[in-house]
Amino acid sequence: MKNWVRGEWIGRGTFGHVFKVIPTYGSTQFPSPTVVKTSSYSSRSLRIEKKVLDHLGCSPYIIKCYGDDHSVENGKRYYNIFLEYAAGGSLNDRIKLFGGRLPESYVRRCTRFILEGLKHVHANGFVHCDVKPRNILIFSNGDVKIADFGLAKKKGVKQNKYNRRGTLLFMSPESVKKNEYESAVDIWALGCTVVEMVTGKHAWDVRNTRTLLDRIGREKELPKIPEKLSQEGKDFLRKCFVKDPNYRWTAEMLLNHPFIVNPFPSPSPSPSPHMPNLLPRRKKVKRTYISREIPKVSKIVPKREKRQRHSCIRLLRHR
Repeated sequence: MKNWVRGEWIGRGTFGHVFKVIPTYGSTQFPSPTVVKTSSYSSRSLRIEKKVLDHLGCSPYIIKCYGDDHSVENGKRYYNIFLEYAAGGSLNDRIKLFGGRLPESYVRRCTRFILEGLKHVHANGFVHCDVKPRNILIFSNGDVKIADFGLAKKKGVKQNKYNRRGTLLFMSPESVKKNEYESAVDIWALGCTVVEMVTGKHAWDVRNTRTLLDRIGREKELPKIPEKLSQEGKDFLRKCFVKDPNYRWTAEMLLNHPFIVNPFPSPSPSPSPHMPNLLPRRKKVKRTYISREIPKVSKIVPKREKRQRHSCIRLLRHR
C-alpha cells in the first residue's frame, strides 16, 4: 500500500493535475507540505521534467523535486512526481489579484529571482522553453522559483522543425521563424513576463494566431514597452526584446543591469522582510467621525450639589 494519498486539488499544470499530498501511516517520506503532479503513465513530458529537475539539483531559484512513483486508480496507471508546495500560488495569480499594478520594486525583485533561476538552468545546459507568469511560483517566505520543466530541452540539440515549444504569446522571433530554441528564447519570454507584471496584459494585444505569428517572426515590430516603467526598466526590456538572439542579453548580463542592481523605493512599508506590502487596495468608504479624541466622561451630580456649585461660582465672580 502506498504511503500517501491525494488531497485537495490545487490546479492544473501544463502536463498534469496538481494535488496536495497527504502522508499515510506516519510516513516521513515527504516534507510538509508537498504536492504531487499526476499525469498518464505514458506521459513523456512529466518524465522529462523529473529528469531535468534531477539534473539541475538543488537551487533556491528552482522548484524542488522530492521523487516520483506510479499509482493505479480505477484500472488506470498514473505517473507522479512530488514537488514542494508554493503557498503563494503562481505569478499569474498574483498579477490577476492586483490587476497588473505590481509595484516596480516588487517587479525588480521578482525579475532578479527569475534571472538567477535562468542563469542556473542555462549554465547546466538546458533551456526552459516556456517561461511565463503561470510557471513562476511564489512561496510564503517571499521566494520566487521557476517551475514546469516539461518542455525543457538540452542546449545545442536540434529541434524538430514541425514541433513548436512554449506558449505563442511568449515566443521569440527565432522560435517562430526558424524553430530555434536556445537560451535566448527564455530571455525574450522573461521580457514578456515583465510587461505582464507591470500592465496586467500580454506583451502582444493580438488574438488571431496567424497575425501574431507574423508580428513576432516577420515584422520589425517589437512588443510595446510600458510607459509607467522607469527609464531603467524600459532599457532592461529593450535588452530582452532584441530580434537577433545573438545580440540579446544573457541572464548573467541582465543580472548586472541597473534595473536589477539599483534599489527602487517601495511605495509602502513592507510587513515582511521578504515581500512588499501588496495587499489589494480597498474601495474608499466615506465615513463621518465626530471626534478621534477619547470622549470626556462627565460625573453625574445631584441637583442640590449643582445649585451649590453654581452659587459658589457666582460668589467667586463677584469677589
